[in-house]
Amino acid sequence: MKHIILSASAVLLLSTAANAACNAVTHADMMGVAGGEFPGQYELAEYEAAAGCTMEFSGNPEMADLNSELRGNPDLPDLADRLPSEPLVVVPYEEIGTYGGTMHALSNATEAGTSDFLSTRHVNLVRYADDLNTIVPNIAKSWEWNDDFTQLTFHLRAGHKWSDGAPFTSADVKFWYDNLSLDSKVIEKPKDYVLVGGEPMTVDTPDDTTVVFNLPAPKPGLLAHFATSFAQGFQPVHFLGQYHPDINPDADALAAECGFENGLAVLSAYFGSSDWTDTPSPMLNSPDKVECLPKDTHPTLESHVYVSDTTEGRKLVANPYFHMVDTTGQQLPYISRQDELYANDNEVRLLKLVNAEADYKSQSLTLGGAPQLMDGMDAGEYTVQLAPTIAMPVFSFNVTSEDAAKREVFGNIEFRKAMSIAINRDELNEVAFFGQGEPKQYIGFSPTPDFVDPGETQKHIAYDPDGAKAALDALGMADTDGDGFRELPGGDKLVLNMQFATQGIGGEVVELVAQNWADVGIQTAVKEVTPDEYRSAQSSNQLDVGMWEKGQPVGIVLGNNELWVPPFENYFGHRTGMLWAEWVDTSGSSGVEPPQWVKDLTADVDAFQSAVPGSDEAGEIGARMAAAMADNLPFIGTVQAPNIIYHRNSLVNVAEFKTQSYEYYRTYPYLAPQWFLKQ
Repeated sequence: MKHIILSASAVLLLSTAANAACNAVTHADMMGVAGGEFPGQYELAEYEAAAGCTMEFSGNPEMADLNSELRGNPDLPDLADRLPSEPLVVVPYEEIGTYGGTMHALSNATEAGTSDFLSTRHVNLVRYADDLNTIVPNIAKSWEWNDDFTQLTFHLRAGHKWSDGAPFTSADVKFWYDNLSLDSKVIEKPKDYVLVGGEPMTVDTPDDTTVVFNLPAPKPGLLAHFATSFAQGFQPVHFLGQYHPDINPDADALAAECGFENGLAVLSAYFGSSDWTDTPSPMLNSPDKVECLPKDTHPTLESHVYVSDTTEGRKLVANPYFHMVDTTGQQLPYISRQDELYANDNEVRLLKLVNAEADYKSQSLTLGGAPQLMDGMDAGEYTVQLAPTIAMPVFSFNVTSEDAAKREVFGNIEFRKAMSIAINRDELNEVAFFGQGEPKQYIGFSPTPDFVDPGETQKHIAYDPDGAKAALDALGMADTDGDGFRELPGGDKLVLNMQFATQGIGGEVVELVAQNWADVGIQTAVKEVTPDEYRSAQSSNQLDVGMWEKGQPVGIVLGNNELWVPPFENYFGHRTGMLWAEWVDTSGSSGVEPPQWVKDLTADVDAFQSAVPGSDEAGEIGARMAAAMADNLPFIGTVQAPNIIYHRNSLVNVAEFKTQSYEYYRTYPYLAPQWFLKQ
């Protein structure tokens, strides 16, 4: 064995380097620090070894005051008692930040257009890095699959705490799965992502930091679900569990003390009755209950916590126990407060952005607003990015309309083909998207994967108004009263009521498509409504035409089948075939039986999720799924084009977004907790 003898001075030099404070490493200047296992972040020990330093932690000097606004929180302990034993080290993009300030956000209304703002503070077990290819740790420190993708094990961070200081453990993951996601008293129907081929998983918790998901069949996309979904894979059992009768036998009595019917009613008030994590807390608006219940909002692991919730907007303060630090040891987030204002009118939102009344905005903006925003950039001292999108505006016809005559026509594939080729997508691209987009058909996958023939995206998109007229003639849809518009085959008047919300589609797109349809003899009536009004009409099966953006990459399809099974998405997205969905949900006892191609699609997505990603089997199934979408046109594609990302120049560390995308959960890959406000 060869021995190396170091001089006393050399030993002292190495010791000094190992104990030096950590430098201000950023993406802009890595200072010679090598990259870690995952892009843009390190585990603590990994970073200290790479940087040759010992991290010293520091926190926001306002934190005690911020903590005092969280009703029910204990006095603030030392920072060492608030961070996990191994916090996640994040490399800021441009600069090490400074603490303080209020980030101003702009949303449409309560639960309308809020996901963009929510994504700035969002966390889940894992996330996609900003390359949109690599899944990286977040709440979970690490994970591993077994060989056949039937067991996924997560390892949590020792010492991680909820926003009220209570320990976060594997029990919180099991509570989320067993007592919330699978409990029909809480969420009526389990979501696909908590099932595998329609069957539940089981969750084991061998210790406080280990969670094991046992799957009844392979589902490799489960990890990608946790990396992209707003639905977090954990909830605070120490707080919400006290109101769940299966956990606390005194839950109903505890609830009755505050005037609630039972414990589940309190659970619903705090948690909501769905997986949507942005449900407003009634506790912030209930003076009769606010003093009785122990907290205004349930504890969170997010970067910021609600302290105010009204019809005008919401306010949040930084989470004192957040698990991330920068490369110098400063606890994130840098920004002390978040302030969300509601503005449901598109023109009002644009004016506020031109006047620099918000620090960041992306959702509910359309490319049609780009000229106005760009004209004001210099005066407003803000930046407008034009980023690629994954989704595109699509239209659907209500194939299970309550009106029997409309249902017969809308359900006829020849009608849907005619309405697709009646759309002048080249004109739409030039007028609504300034020539920046690409006409495409909707195929369910976006971007188009290698296993799909690119020709699928071109089916039924060639502009052919004469062909559309001939097809409508063949369906017996003639102008019998001479008003210039066609009637239904039985002679009843047909007017397509086209209600749209700018959160989901641009008004200029709707107007142009409506005119194209009128040009082939289909009368239309266009009306802008709020997102809530649109969703209510969609839920009650009252829409003639669905209009919203739609698209999803392969990785997300592997974990969630929503786009492929009636009604082909959730409450917040674009749905059609509502009575098909009812038939499926009731095993045929009510609703309308879907055609065979829909049943085949349901079977195919289950098989696709269980196949080995990249295998010939997966490719064959996926190609069949895309072809079914393009051939049957449940959704009619238009133009895929870039969209807007806006931020004030004083908001620092905002990365160049690779996509303006809900599908990767908006800002989530770009680590908004390292944004800061420069005065």
